[in-house]
Amino acid sequence: MTTELDQAFIRIEKLVEQRRLPGVTRSTSYGTPALKVRDKSFVRLREPDVLVLQCPAEQKILLMEISPDIYFETQHYVGYAAVLIRLGAISDEELALRLEDAWRHRAPKTLSEQHSTRSPAN
Repeated sequence: MTTELDQAFIRIEKLVEQRRLPGVTRSTSYGTPALKVRDKSFVRLREPDVLVLQCPAEQKILLMEISPDIYFETQHYVGYAAVLIRLGAISDEELALRLEDAWRHRAPKTLSEQHSTRSPAN
């Protein structure tokens, strides 16, 4: 049976698939849909309209300053290397870029470098 979270996660999976990010597997984290790269979670759906995205602390601060209508944190995530995203407020193009950033942040260096050297046609 497909849940509301699973339905909402389809958008995330499609964008990751379009970016052709290697080593990605679907999993769960805290009972919600998540994507991992080599067993390291890089994104999970917290609620049907809120995504938890792994990122460096500096990027998190910058994103929240530039676009507070999209990027935010709750008290629970203060000091944690992840930013929350309002899915209804972000375009597919920007979300795809953030997903790739999160993937690079968590992927092994060799896998990340391998993806960097691939041509767009591959």
